[in-house]
This record gives sequence, C-alpha cells and structure tokens, in this order.
Amino acid sequence: MTNKSIKIFAPATVANVACGFDIFGFALDNPGDELSVTLNNSSNVKITKISGDSGRLPLDPQKNTAGVSVLKFLEHLKSKQGLDIELHKKMPLGSGLGSSAASSVGSLFAVNALLGHPLSPLELLPFAMEGERVACGTAHADNVAPGLLGGFVLIRSYSPLDVIQVPCALNLYCTILHPDIEIRTETARKILKPNITMQQHVVQTGNATGLILGLTQGDADLIHKCLQDVIAEPIRSTLIPGFQGIKEAALHAGALGCSISGSGPSLFALSLTNTDAEKIGEAMSRTCQENNLNSHLYISKMNFEGPRVLS
Repeated sequence: MTNKSIKIFAPATVANVACGFDIFGFALDNPGDELSVTLNNSSNVKITKISGDSGRLPLDPQKNTAGVSVLKFLEHLKSKQGLDIELHKKMPLGSGLGSSAASSVGSLFAVNALLGHPLSPLELLPFAMEGERVACGTAHADNVAPGLLGGFVLIRSYSPLDVIQVPCALNLYCTILHPDIEIRTETARKILKPNITMQQHVVQTGNATGLILGLTQGDADLIHKCLQDVIAEPIRSTLIPGFQGIKEAALHAGALGCSISGSGPSLFALSLTNTDAEKIGEAMSRTCQENNLNSHLYISKMNFEGPRVLS
C-alpha cells in the first residue's frame, strides 16, 4: 500500500462565551494547531511526534486526545487501518482556547479525509468528545463542536446530542488575551458550585437567549447587554490575576463584551472591526502588564470553516 498523508489546521475555540456554560462556543482563525496524518501499512495508530508542548503530552495514543478520538472512530468503522500522527501545538496548553479539542478535531478531520469522508463533521463529534473526556474527565462539546463545524455553535442537548450552528448576521472580531499562567480544566470545573439559585438561572437564561437573538438579528447592542456570566465567571475569575481590571479595560476600549474563554486563563472580547479589536487588545495587554503578568495577544475573525487542509 502506498502511504497517503495530509496536513491540516485545527482552530482554537472560545467556549462558554460568557452566558452559555458548556453549550456555546465559536471557532477562531488564529491561533490553531497543525497536524500531519499518514496512512501506514500496519494496523497500529501511532503518535510519532509532538512539538510545541515542551514534552508534556503523552505519545501513547490511548492517553492522548488525538489518539483516543481516532481509535474510537476506527473502532466505529471496524477499520484496522494504521496511522502515523504528528501534532504541532501552536497554542498554549491549559489556555482556555481548546488545545485538547484542536488535537481531537484535527486528527479526526484528517483521518476522515484520508479514508474518503465516510462520516460528516457532525457525525465525527461524539468521537471528538471522547478525547475531551480523556483530557478533563468530562465529554463536553463546546470546544470540539465549533472546532469541527466552524462558526458559532449551540449544544442544545447532550442526551440526546443535539448541536445547532447559529447564523451570525455580524462580521465579529475577537481579541484574545492569554496571561502567562496555566489553569487546568479539571481545576476550573472542580471549583464551580454544583447548584445555582433561581435568580442566577433566570438571569443566565435571559442572557443566553438574548445573545442568540443578537447574533442572528445583527443587534450589537443586544449582544453587548447579554455577554454577562453570573455563574462561572464570578468563581473562575479569582484564578486570574487582575481579571476585573483587564475586563474593564476591554469594555472601556469599546468591546461588546469580555469574559473568560473556556476555563481560562485566556480572556476574549468581541468587537465589530479589526481596528476596534486591536485597540481593545492594546488596552487589555497594558492592564495585564500593570499586574506584572506577561501575556500573548491574538486578533481573529470568527472562523466559519472549521479545520482546513494545508497540504
């Protein structure tokens, strides 16, 4: 058999999007990971190389999100096809930008393409979620769903799984500030309270519903009003030094809203133009420096394509 290979880009993602804990997410154009997958003549799935992780990620496919997702996928297809996978991590680990999801999404997208697209992106989703289970103990979909499908995604239900792509009438830009610290997803989930009050439920439901309307109707003012999180952000923000000041700087610079990306420590801010996004980023970075904390800044449009083939 002649080896066949593919190289793809797997996007970073913003999960929760303030008011949509575990149910909202959207994909980014920048940053993202790169993966190379090659069919081999054996029946083994091997992770042959990982770069950009400082040696922290396991090469064992049973313990790596990319490997687990592909193994579940091949098991579903009853395929004995062997694969060599190379991961090139281009975003920080534990950043709140869906690093583990990008590995799962990228490997599945690549293998599915090499095997002739036996499944649709939506049908690949359950296998990507199994990678998330390995990464953080919970098979959540708010990173892997937008990573696979692109755009802004609503996970309406987990049982049964029901995922909806939300049309966006505005060409939104996203500013991502990643403070130079790491927060493990397991830690950020464990500190959340198991129950919420009725008042929190009412406020959060109103904001989540309003955000969807704002996106579909192109109502920037409504989006601004609804990018508020009364459940996770008040607790998780305590893990991020200077969080409140960075958020206020973003809003003062013109952001439609600013909150924690996924489990943090990255913060995201939405805006209507690239110029606004850069201005917001400068304000957020400056405030981060005032807290004696280094950071990385990314400016990105919302990615409606999902993964893409590089070669």
